[in-house]
Amino acid sequence: MSRPKDPPVASVEELQALLAGQTYLADRALATAMYLALSLDKPLLLEGEAGVGKTEAAKALAAGLGRTLIRLQCYEGIDASQALYDWNYSRQLLTVRALQSEESVKRVDDLFGPEFLIERPLLAALRAGSQAVLLVDELDRADDEFEAFLLEVLSEFAVTIPEIGRIAAARPPAVVITSNRTRELHDALKRRCLYHWIEHPSLEREVDIIRVRAPEVPEGLARQVARAVAKLRELDVAKRPGVAESIDWANALAFLGADRVDGATAAATLGAVLKDHDDLELARAALAHVVGAQG
Repeated sequence: MSRPKDPPVASVEELQALLAGQTYLADRALATAMYLALSLDKPLLLEGEAGVGKTEAAKALAAGLGRTLIRLQCYEGIDASQALYDWNYSRQLLTVRALQSEESVKRVDDLFGPEFLIERPLLAALRAGSQAVLLVDELDRADDEFEAFLLEVLSEFAVTIPEIGRIAAARPPAVVITSNRTRELHDALKRRCLYHWIEHPSLEREVDIIRVRAPEVPEGLARQVARAVAKLRELDVAKRPGVAESIDWANALAFLGADRVDGATAAATLGAVLKDHDDLELARAALAHVVGAQG
């Protein structure tokens, strides 16, 4: 594939700065993957545990580039009509009734024109082209048939609507696909994409992220929260807390006027960082160790 003549950003460093301007701190590896995906017109598949910033990466990219974010939220049972297009049957029925009352005759084909088309995210992204970032969120929640359909659309960035004809993007939108890996995606789709796995951030980076996303939180408190969350992730919890939960916890503690993570305050606000009853009980039992590790 040839390199586009006008890549939207000139370098990895420029993209990192662009994302940072949207309060998203991407490390070098992630910024490189995003830069290559943009420059080579390739979809980018982001995998990682829930809460590591996959969805936020796409949002920050769209905002930084000044593009429209078009989000397709995947779920069990989603099909092509819910992702691509549908027909406004209510409007078609009203039109037919109006024509009958006027004793007019209209061809059935005319009821399937553009004015009756309901645009879903994939069609909207094809029409917007390079002015959009298409976020296909949590593709692992969809079934195999939908994944195969999506691969077909992404292969050509075009679709044929029988009643209207072929619709193709003059220049593809930027595409970010996310997966929490609740199931394995197929190799065919992975081969079509560039791939990046997002880890939980290092302690220092998590402190930086909390400070950027919640500037009212003192640096000392942000550091203690990051250390405590790192310890919580080491416990046998059902869902390890992500960066979003770290930010929520730091915000909650700061709002209560806390300047450190002490036992009583931490126990009272654990619901900001853990969202499972068993996880809460496990964390409370280990809280003395978690907070004591602050040093």
